Amino acid sequence: MTFTPAGDRYASMTYRRAGRSGLKLPAISLGLWHNFGDARPWERQREIVRRAFDLGVTHFDLANNYGPPPGSAESNFGRILHRDLAGHRDEIVISTKAGYEMWPGPYGEWGSRKYLVSSLDQSLTRMGLDYVDIFYHHRPDPDTPLEETMGALDAVVRAGKALYVGISNYTSEQTAEAAGILQELGTPLLIHQPSYSILNRWIEKDHLLDTLERVGAGCIAFSPLQQGLLTDRYLRGIPDDSRVRTSRFLDESDLDAQTMARIHSLNDIAERRGQSLAQLALAWALRDPRMTSLIIGASSVAQLETNVAALDNLAVSQAELDDIDGTVLDL
Repeated sequence: MTFTPAGDRYASMTYRRAGRSGLKLPAISLGLWHNFGDARPWERQREIVRRAFDLGVTHFDLANNYGPPPGSAESNFGRILHRDLAGHRDEIVISTKAGYEMWPGPYGEWGSRKYLVSSLDQSLTRMGLDYVDIFYHHRPDPDTPLEETMGALDAVVRAGKALYVGISNYTSEQTAEAAGILQELGTPLLIHQPSYSILNRWIEKDHLLDTLERVGAGCIAFSPLQQGLLTDRYLRGIPDDSRVRTSRFLDESDLDAQTMARIHSLNDIAERRGQSLAQLALAWALRDPRMTSLIIGASSVAQLETNVAALDNLAVSQAELDDIDGTVLDL
């Protein structure tokens, strides 16, 4: 059956400009990190992507190594795109990244021109695309000159393989240097993708948003729900199918007594607002207008809908911010 997107898909989504660029992103973007590999049913992936588009989520965030296995998220998304959304390509922002290990040998990771260009070519093939909207360097390379890495990003834009470029996991100092190089090359830095949540505030200590504002770039945070800790998932124990049980990125040591006390206190604040804990966490992370978007994962349509509904109440009072800080910083 042919998919027909909802006619009102842009009615309720909030869109924010990425820095000083002309590009706007939805306040909530869909990330395909954990739930779009070959271990997950393709039809469920398809339902999530289609429902996201119906809700005005126009940005889909990928990377070369997303899966498992690496590359499978891009392949699966490509199938969905061409089955259901090919006629709406110009309404969609697709991003991918390269920087982590993707294939064996000396040219399969980090930040060389050879790796970055080759990786993007492979990503385009997997997704069946001529270009992506945003191509990121996924992590700083301590050995490759930054001029080479940024030069590769500039080159893929000039080759028509990407419209914009971004960086991820760079410190404020590294970001300023990268942005300066790109500006000189004539391909401005569009956006930075750091980790950020109520429980993970390194970008505040590093003054990253100030740096991004100064260079004219946007910010899109990943893991705003702290790998699921800032949801109702662990309020009553550890489910067998949870990320703690199934992923190397979270384990039981992350759920120590102090952390769980914080999570329960934050949940109390959320309930007073008439929100879920996840909705509170998303509203909190979007409180600064310089935060362009947040990347969320979704393992079901219901989860996606609940998280996007956070946009119905983004106002966080100073008293609530103080309560949140007291809960997280004082324990």
